[in-house]
Amino acid sequence: MSKIIAVIGGTGAQGYPIVKGLLAPSADGTPSPWKVRVMTRNPAHHRAQELAAAGAELFPGSFTDRDAVDKLFVGAYGAFVNTDTYTVGAPAELVAAFMIWELANAHKIRHFVWSNLEYALRSGGYDPMYNSQNHLGKGRFGAFLTAQPNNPKENGTLWTNFTVNCYMEMLTFFFAPEIMPDGTRVFFAPVNEDSSILLISQEDMAWWARYTFDNPDLTTGQELKITSTQHTFKEIAETFTKVTGIPATYRLLSMDDYFGLFNGKEVPAATGVPISEGGLTWEDHFRCWWAVWRDNILKRDMNWIRSIHPNATTLEQWMRDTKYEGKFGSMRLLKNSEDHVGNLRRKSILEGGYVDVGF
Repeated sequence: MSKIIAVIGGTGAQGYPIVKGLLAPSADGTPSPWKVRVMTRNPAHHRAQELAAAGAELFPGSFTDRDAVDKLFVGAYGAFVNTDTYTVGAPAELVAAFMIWELANAHKIRHFVWSNLEYALRSGGYDPMYNSQNHLGKGRFGAFLTAQPNNPKENGTLWTNFTVNCYMEMLTFFFAPEIMPDGTRVFFAPVNEDSSILLISQEDMAWWARYTFDNPDLTTGQELKITSTQHTFKEIAETFTKVTGIPATYRLLSMDDYFGLFNGKEVPAATGVPISEGGLTWEDHFRCWWAVWRDNILKRDMNWIRSIHPNATTLEQWMRDTKYEGKFGSMRLLKNSEDHVGNLRRKSILEGGYVDVGF
């Protein structure tokens, strides 16, 4: 009999492929052992309807609503929880995370999987320059989880920190290069030439989530620090040229020059937290976010990752499979962006017009 996994954040960039991966047949062709119940604020949204068509049960509600989360967990075996910092802000996200964890225990959820980001502020020696808000809320709760009991012999809730990073698909919007008049692609960011960016494909996120639930003996009580690959922007440009034959390069910008390209950078980083109520601006948050990558605060054990998932997506493979052309806006990944919530505009580095940056 299939067991139910309750999913919070199932229609977003991360959750959408994960839900489909949990519902997909097993590697041997047998039906999935999992049913999926997806919480969504808007069951009529096309992403929710696509998941329903794939076999998911839709459950209306918000992760900040205690009564809704309480009902979501009724009869569920597992939970995959991906809260949205960019909607509620880090403080409210942390409060919601504790509430969700408490309800998961009350319902005797057996396997609780927290979609985590590294606690970058702690990893950076608590220097405020690394106070990236999405790393803060998720990382603080992830640190709390590591201190919780995890005894498979007892009838309690077991946990996994599912620690992810940048989506490889961000190369189609936030990391997208500028196209010069001669066709050369110029990737640019406020990070050094030796700064590595961790990139994970949607396909690999789905693979790891399925692996996590399929193998609780190996994944509970663990922080799974996953990725598909790690590259500098210089290496990304070189890979792009190798795949397409189109010249590409990387241009390092100062923080001031980089943020000077954006129109609307004074808007709240979390759309539901006004600056007047203590919210950070988009620029304040992303200066910290970029500093984390600039200073190589986050790392991965690629040997371990490949030992578990030898077919993890390479950057070259992803570019070939998606027919990546280094063009801006070729993929609408973030749900808020698709729904036109909190969009910013970025000026061309050629002093041209503005383009939607996907946030």
